[in-house]
Amino acid sequence: MPKLRNIIVLLLIAGTLWHFYGEDFQDSGFTGVYEEIRTDVNEIRQHPNVIAVLNTINQEIQSFIGTITEDKKDNEQPSQPDPEKPPLEAPEDQSFSIHNAEIGDERSELEQHTGAPERSSMNEYGVEWMTYHDNYHNFFMAAYDEQDKVTGLYTNQDLLSSTDGITYDSTRESVLSVLGEPLQSIRKGFINIQIQANEEYDTFHIDNNYVTIFYDKHENSTVTAIQIISGELENQKDAYYPEPSEALNEGLEYQLFDLTNAVRVNHGLSVLDWNEPLRETAQDHSSDMAENNYFSHTNLEGQSPFDRMAEDDIVFRTAGENLAAGQPSSIFAHEGLMNSLGHRENILKEGYETLAVGVSFDSDSRPYYTENFLTK
Repeated sequence: MPKLRNIIVLLLIAGTLWHFYGEDFQDSGFTGVYEEIRTDVNEIRQHPNVIAVLNTINQEIQSFIGTITEDKKDNEQPSQPDPEKPPLEAPEDQSFSIHNAEIGDERSELEQHTGAPERSSMNEYGVEWMTYHDNYHNFFMAAYDEQDKVTGLYTNQDLLSSTDGITYDSTRESVLSVLGEPLQSIRKGFINIQIQANEEYDTFHIDNNYVTIFYDKHENSTVTAIQIISGELENQKDAYYPEPSEALNEGLEYQLFDLTNAVRVNHGLSVLDWNEPLRETAQDHSSDMAENNYFSHTNLEGQSPFDRMAEDDIVFRTAGENLAAGQPSSIFAHEGLMNSLGHRENILKEGYETLAVGVSFDSDSRPYYTENFLTK
């Protein structure tokens, strides 16, 4: 009833204005009406009755706006509480566990606690990452061998347990004080692959596993992620770069998408939707860079990311692009982007709604990654 009253009042006001000024509007349009009203108001604005009427009109308008605002609030759905973090226990057989899972655990036992994976995608080791999360909360990935035993683990959330007291908030300095000097290289057959971490991550050989601990340089070099690969799985990978395949391309793309959403959840941001039409734009740019041996947001034809989106009929209000090249996996690409301020800002930008990722390999099996962010 109050809302109906307010609407009637506004209609009466409009009718009154038309009664007095309709002829002026027909003769001289809006400008003439405006001048006529201003003249009339200047002549009578000091009259007490006029002031009272204007105050009443203002109160009615404000009441009407307030009613609309309250109705909007009433229609908003209450936000759902975040899923609870699982109680973490100390590892039983290894130095580290993730989501209470350790290398060598049975898949069936793990999935009794997590349920089925949300996604399965090929990784650089030739096996699949199984991705577990609840709308990207409690996010981690696990890989299994032919006997369905855990052979790889990764998380970029606070799901780490350690017998050495290393936690998600440990600094690089404290990690090194406990674990000692990290590896400088990993031997692959007759060659040594050098580890060039630039203090963004360290790799250790512990419990016959290769444990890589990543640090966030923008948060005091604290632990931000961990990957654990069994010695057997690491030894199956005989080169730094994996053998390209369509399955691997798709796997790296979806992994980078999932990693981005998991870190956004860490920072209290919304989850991005996958943008399939935009994926082709991202893939085309990665392929162009790989085939023509360059690395730039501007392609050889002088087109920016926004030009390429427009050419592909992608409609957007805001958009952004992240590029990476040379990292052997989506994990290393993502962690590197998070330590680069401009790329980090895109990943953690509040206003973005969707994301697409395109990956392509050059003739030396070197991967190129393109992330395109977008708000419609």
